[in-house]
Amino acid sequence: MPLLRSVFAALLTAALASGPACAQDYPSRPMRIIVPLPPGSPPDVLARLVGERLQAAWHQPVVVENRPGATGMIGLAAVAQAQPDGYTMGMMFLTHTVLPALFGKVPYDTANAFAPISNLVWIYNVLAVPQGSDIATLDQLIARARGARGTVTYASGGNGSPAHLIGEGFAQFVGADMLHVPYKGPAEAVQGLLSGDVSAMFATSSVAVPLVKAGKLRALAVTSPTRLATLPDVPTLEESGVRGFRMKEWEGLVAPAGTPAAVIAKWHAELARIMAQPEVLRQVRELGMTPAEPHTSAEFGTLIRSELDTWTRFIAKAGLRPN
Repeated sequence: MPLLRSVFAALLTAALASGPACAQDYPSRPMRIIVPLPPGSPPDVLARLVGERLQAAWHQPVVVENRPGATGMIGLAAVAQAQPDGYTMGMMFLTHTVLPALFGKVPYDTANAFAPISNLVWIYNVLAVPQGSDIATLDQLIARARGARGTVTYASGGNGSPAHLIGEGFAQFVGADMLHVPYKGPAEAVQGLLSGDVSAMFATSSVAVPLVKAGKLRALAVTSPTRLATLPDVPTLEESGVRGFRMKEWEGLVAPAGTPAAVIAKWHAELARIMAQPEVLRQVRELGMTPAEPHTSAEFGTLIRSELDTWTRFIAKAGLRPN
């Protein structure tokens, strides 16, 4: 019996040591970050920004893999189905906490299929109209939207996308009637706005700011609590008289459920170090993003669950349905 116990103990120790949670050399091979949107989208840009620095710190390749489609469900499903071995992570954002209520069923359990690592940034939006629009102020937009039904349209990258939710929430908040026009993705929605096919859009600041500065779009207001440093002349919604409207996007990193806690802790610590670097802070802010406050992985999990509850109530109250 002592011999059997000794053998068992040796085997158990070897098994534990072979796992990424206990291995001193983790990571020992390439890792991937799955982004559920196309290249150039805000989550993609952020994933590549941190991926480069993770690669430099850990001396292993970090591959950013784009899996767009189905409003982000395809990519996140790939994360949920991946081996929880510490070598596959994924970008999760606000939309993913809306889809279960909007569609009724998604190919994963949003609340339980993932191990939260860290919320990286908050993202604010710019309410913009085409440069050639005869709408010059937020008051004019609201007045027109309160007029004839369907007079004001707003674009989004699809049902359940942040632009859709913010647009719908804004319309309800100000008592306006704005017609939602969903596109296949954010890029197509912005093109629809640029061409004048739609009246307005709550575009992410990382996309809207360059177009505003280039004279291709006109910014009416920003959703941030204070003016954006990149658009100092554009007022906030609060300054424009829409007080109390609070909606902001977030983007963070998750792993498949069951990923060893030691791996989650290592990623969380390294991401916190990266996001505190002055050069990273500068780049993130230039993209129109606001670095998230220091927090634990558990607190990010609380945010995800809270958002699921919030958007479930919102979808039910608004009566939103996928088109």
